[in-house]
Amino acid sequence: MKALRKFLDKIKPAFMEGGKLSAFRSVYDGFDSFLFTPNTTSHSGVHIHDSRDSKRAMTLVIIALLPCLFFGMYNTAYQNYMAAGVPVASFWEMMAYGFLAILPTIVVTYVVGLGIEFAFAQWRGEEIQEGFLVSGLLIPMICPIDTPLWMIAVATAFSVVFAKEVFGGTGYNFLNIALVTRAFLFFAYPASMSGDKVFVASESIFGLGNNLPDTFTGATPLGEVATSTGSVVLTDLSNQAISLWDMFFGLIPGSFGETSTLCILIGAAFLLLTGIANWRIILSVFAGGAVMAFIAHTFATPTYPGSMLGVGEHLCLGGFAFAAVFMATDPVTAARTTAGKYIYGFLIGVIAIIIRVYNTGYPEGAMLAVLLMNVFAPLIDYCVVRVNINRRLNRKKVLSNE
Repeated sequence: MKALRKFLDKIKPAFMEGGKLSAFRSVYDGFDSFLFTPNTTSHSGVHIHDSRDSKRAMTLVIIALLPCLFFGMYNTAYQNYMAAGVPVASFWEMMAYGFLAILPTIVVTYVVGLGIEFAFAQWRGEEIQEGFLVSGLLIPMICPIDTPLWMIAVATAFSVVFAKEVFGGTGYNFLNIALVTRAFLFFAYPASMSGDKVFVASESIFGLGNNLPDTFTGATPLGEVATSTGSVVLTDLSNQAISLWDMFFGLIPGSFGETSTLCILIGAAFLLLTGIANWRIILSVFAGGAVMAFIAHTFATPTYPGSMLGVGEHLCLGGFAFAAVFMATDPVTAARTTAGKYIYGFLIGVIAIIIRVYNTGYPEGAMLAVLLMNVFAPLIDYCVVRVNINRRLNRKKVLSNE
């Protein structure tokens, strides 16, 4: 690292004002701050010094995502072998297949997203922020594994430009960037984001995995629920019944990083221990989902097959847990007042289950619930603040009258 530091210091004058490459100073600053912690400090005024900056926070979130990422690699290969009806390969062969399957999507996401952010930073003459480091990993993890790369590129470009940069860049977006990408894909290319084929990798890669026939079908558990008539019996790709433990552990079809509630909770524990995520939001999302799932199950009807699922099944299936831990807790787009966080999270859980149960054309719900509450988060905070102000004014009036 010392050699790299010396190299960056050597080329730095060329990027400073008056240098040949001064037009690309923000690019240099971006790489420098990404590779090394800046050592510049303020020399006047009163400041609170903390070792935690945006880069450190983004790095900790990425670490929290690693259990879901590694499990997604294995599960991608596992579902491919299950769909082909052949015995699974060795652990490392399965991991290699999953890694090669997701790598192109991660590369495309970062190249497009970071490329646009670099371009905007150059245009504005600003420093490059680290906000997309997490979004660039979240996007591949919430999409089906067989999503075409050009669709990922288009959706990523749309979300970065129209949901982030036009509002000022990192810290100014009011919608979660990864979920905007997912929503764009869902509404622009619905055939590639739902159905009974896209959630299982269908091609062999460098001799690993299996080529699946065009007639292959393999819906996610929630997809099965949406298309069922009468009683709901969830099965895996080998037609074996799926237990609640299977749903919790995550060896089921689904978006790349969303299937394992166990890995998601491991990531949640890490985020809470490091102080990155807010426990009030996570707890209230699960509480809201549990309450609404209980109500729906209490008044279950064959008209809405999703109402026949129990509370545990709703909380473990789909992207509910992933959204509760990694999406709803985004500090930029979430509510910021203490009471507002409870309200914000609870409503996300409630709305996610309502959409999932009572809209049979859309078996998920967490994505739209988070995006909807992103819009209402400022209003929630405003109402909480106004209530507090009015309470204090009323208290002052009572004291003055006494």
